[in-house]
Amino acid sequence: MKSPARYGPAYAAVTTLFLAWGFITSLIDPLVAAVKGIFSLTDVQAQLSAFAFFIAYGVMSFPAAAILSRFKSVPTILMALGTMIGGCLLMLIAANIENYTLVLGGLFVLAGGITALQVAANPLAAALGSPEGSHFRLTFSQAFNSFGTFIGPIIGASMFLEGIEVKPGIEVTEAARAEALAGIDAAYFWLSGMIAMLLVFFFLSRKIVGEAAPDASSTVIRRGILSMLKEATQSKWALLGGMAIFLYVGAEVAIGTQMAFFLNSDSIWGQSDAVFNIPFISGLIEKYITDSDGILGVSLQEAAALTAIYWGGAMVGRLIGSALLAKVNAALLLAVFTSGAALMCLYVFSVGGVGAGFVALAIGLFNSIMFPVIFSLTLERSTASSEATSGFLCTAIIGGAFVPLLVGLVSGNSSYITAFIVPAACYLVLCWFALSARKVQATNDVAEVATSH
Repeated sequence: MKSPARYGPAYAAVTTLFLAWGFITSLIDPLVAAVKGIFSLTDVQAQLSAFAFFIAYGVMSFPAAAILSRFKSVPTILMALGTMIGGCLLMLIAANIENYTLVLGGLFVLAGGITALQVAANPLAAALGSPEGSHFRLTFSQAFNSFGTFIGPIIGASMFLEGIEVKPGIEVTEAARAEALAGIDAAYFWLSGMIAMLLVFFFLSRKIVGEAAPDASSTVIRRGILSMLKEATQSKWALLGGMAIFLYVGAEVAIGTQMAFFLNSDSIWGQSDAVFNIPFISGLIEKYITDSDGILGVSLQEAAALTAIYWGGAMVGRLIGSALLAKVNAALLLAVFTSGAALMCLYVFSVGGVGAGFVALAIGLFNSIMFPVIFSLTLERSTASSEATSGFLCTAIIGGAFVPLLVGLVSGNSSYITAFIVPAACYLVLCWFALSARKVQATNDVAEVATSH
C-alpha cells in the first residue's frame, strides 16, 4: 500500500486548481464592468461576458464526463489545463487587438477547460490520501476555491478599472482605456503562466497521481449523452432540481456581475463617502486600490473591489451553513436561506439608498449553502440514475449565462435597483422548491456531492 504522504505534493497541486478556477470565475465581475467602459457597451452587451463563460458549462458538462470516463483523471486534467491556456491566449490577443468578440471566445474556451477540470478534480481531491480523510480533503480544497472567488474581484478591479467609469456623460479617456486593456493582458498572461506550471507538474507526476485517481464511471460513454439527458428529463425531481440550479446560479452570477454598477450608481454609493467610515471597507480600498481618486463617492474601481465582500460572505456562509446542516433539516434551512435572500433583494428594490448597498453585499452570505443543498436534495429524490441526474444538474449551471442577460436588460431599461426584482423572483421560486422537497421523502442515499460550481 502506498503511503498517503506520498500524495501530498499532488494534493497541494489539485488544491491550487480549486483556487485557480474560483479566482478565474470571479474575475468575470470586474471584467464585465471593464468591457462596458472599454468598448462602450450596453448592460446587456456587457453581460454577454458572463453568458460566454457560463454557457460553456451547459455545452461541456456531459462531454467532460465522457472524456473523464475514456481517458481517466490525469489526461483529462492535462487536456483541461491546455484548453484553459488556449483561452488565456485568446484573451491576450483580444486585449491587444481590442476585439470584444474575441474576448467572448476566449472566455468560452477558458470556461470549457474549467468545466472539464472540475469534473476531474473533485473526485481526485478526495482520492489523494487515506479513505477516511476524503471528505476533509475535498472540503479543504473547496475552501481554497472560495478564497479564490474572494480575491478575484479585488485583483481584477485593481488591474482592469483604473480610470474606467460607465456613468452617462462620462467618457473613458484613451489613456484609461489603454491601461485597462494592458491590465487584462497582464492578468491573463500571468494566469496562462501559472496554468502552464500546473500542467508541467501534473505531466511529470502523472504516474503517482494516476495511482490514486479513482476509476471513472463508463456510464456516459456506454449509454451516450442523449440517453442520459433523456433519462434525466423523465424524472420530475431531476427537472425541478435543474430548474433550481439554473435559477440559483443565474441569480448569484447576475448579482455579482452587476454589483459594481449597482454600488457605483448615484442612488446607492456613487455620491456618498459614508461607507469609507467603516474600517474594513476603507482598509480594503486603501490596501488594494492604491491610486485612490479622492472624489466624492465610490468609483467604479472601488465598487468592483468591494464586490469581494459579496463572495466573501458566501465563503463565511459555507462554514456557518455546514455547522447548521448537522443539526437542521436541509430543506428547511434552504427555505430559510432562499427566503432571506429574496427579502433582501426586495428591500433593495423597494427602499434603495446607502443601506441597500450593505444589504446587497450581504446576499452572498445566504447564497452559500444553496448549490450543495439543491444538489443533494435533488439526488435524494430523483428517479433517474445519479449519473444522469448529476450531469443534468451540472448542465443547468447555464443559468449563469441567461439570467444575467435578463438582469442587464432590466437595468438598461430602468435602473440597477429595479433589476433586483429578477433575482428576488429566482429566490422565491427556490424557496418553493425547498418547501416542496421538505414534503417529499428522500428515496436515494447520497454519499457525496459537489459543493461549488
